[in-house]
Amino acid sequence: MKKIEIMDTTLRDGEQTSGVSFSASEKLTIAKLLLEELKVDRIEIASARVSEGEFQAVKDVTRWASENGFIEKVEVLTFVDKGVSINWMIEAGAKVQNLLTKGSLNHLTHQLKKTPEQHFKEIEDTIALATSKGIETNIYLEDWSNGMRNSKDYVFQFLEFLGSQDVKRIMLPDTLGVLTPNESFAFVKEIKDKYPNLHFDFHAHNDYDLGVANAIEAVKGGADGLHLTINGMGERAGNAPMASTIAVINDFMPSVKIGVNEKVLYTVSKLVENFSGITIPANKPIIGANVFTQTAGIHADGDNKKNLYFSDLMPERFGRTRKYALGKASGKANIQKNLQELGLQLNDEDLKKVTQRIIELGDKKQVVTKEDLPYIISDVLDYDYEEKVTVNTYVLNHAKGLKPSTTVSLTIENDTFEEIAQGDGQFDAFMNAIRSIFKKQKRGILPDLIDYAVRIPPGSRSDALCETIITWKSPEKEFKTRGLDSDQTVSAIKATEKMLNIIIN
Repeated sequence: MKKIEIMDTTLRDGEQTSGVSFSASEKLTIAKLLLEELKVDRIEIASARVSEGEFQAVKDVTRWASENGFIEKVEVLTFVDKGVSINWMIEAGAKVQNLLTKGSLNHLTHQLKKTPEQHFKEIEDTIALATSKGIETNIYLEDWSNGMRNSKDYVFQFLEFLGSQDVKRIMLPDTLGVLTPNESFAFVKEIKDKYPNLHFDFHAHNDYDLGVANAIEAVKGGADGLHLTINGMGERAGNAPMASTIAVINDFMPSVKIGVNEKVLYTVSKLVENFSGITIPANKPIIGANVFTQTAGIHADGDNKKNLYFSDLMPERFGRTRKYALGKASGKANIQKNLQELGLQLNDEDLKKVTQRIIELGDKKQVVTKEDLPYIISDVLDYDYEEKVTVNTYVLNHAKGLKPSTTVSLTIENDTFEEIAQGDGQFDAFMNAIRSIFKKQKRGILPDLIDYAVRIPPGSRSDALCETIITWKSPEKEFKTRGLDSDQTVSAIKATEKMLNIIIN
């Protein structure tokens, strides 16, 4: 098996994501996780000469790395600048430079306005200076992908020169993310075949969403290392994402060995999400919120029958668990899976009632959570009366400086009535309208409301299902009714509708 080095550049290239700037403490925290927990082979943490804050961040990381045996795994981007970057590195305590050079004749001619020989001489001097100062050198060939397309002779002239220098790794970036998978394979293979004893890293960008595919093809072509970022962070469309690339290598490249610990990919991804402020898309492979959630009932049913919808991409590999969404697409199997996790059991008849209620709620609320289930069960199963009273519709009005008012349409045993009323609040106005209808129709006096409790499942958001429990007292008895909805007032109205049916029955 061939060992492939994984270099994480979240703290350097990933920080070029628009609007992202990690603090020194955040960089140190991420660096520790990457090396100690995720176990990547190397990390690139900064560009030399950027700012005083960057300098302090590098000092903090290198100090920790030196004390814990990781200093040779910490790298800094440097420039051909007559030793200014090297002096910056020495002061910051870094030991490995990733020297940025020109990998295409187009860049060399129009940006530096130099000949290859002039550029090579300056690079040679920079490498010699670094070596004399005890600094190891890796070389970036910026715009290498376009160099291979449009000035291949220059690229090979450059590689021939580098073969004679004190360079540990040559790094081949698809700087603009323009390569196809076929080109990634062919270009790397052509180079590796010609220089089998040199170490080549491949650095993919994701402008065409081909970052993972290009990285994999580069490995097939003979690349010795890959540059990846957590959550695919990076300039423009970002870099090849760590989680997806690692999963593909582990599952589809048996001849390749990597040392990354899959189990903590999700943990590191969430931390970087929090520090960067860049939200992970819910459908992002491996680390997205929804990627191990079955929504369709048929999938949950298949999972119950010999795991028909499982693949090698098991959530436990990444420290995650499979979930079964509850909503309008749910079937009984989805609900049973969630009930099992809660330690609950229902008979077939009750399960049908709960399923129907979840489907109804799913039409109004995108996601019903597992934590909502006990509320739904109590809402559905504590009520067993013939429905003789129906709240058909209502309009709730609440404006600043005006008393709340309600218009209600109510059907009692096939007769429909309407009423308008005001109250101290929207629900109070609704109750006044109901009382007025019952009084006018001589249907009796409504029980007194003596307690009104509202609760939502723990950890829920603002769109959570809301359960309202109302305690009523009539001359004969005291009883409770429950209502469930994502709107608090509506849940109270549903609890009231149950009360009306109880007294009519």
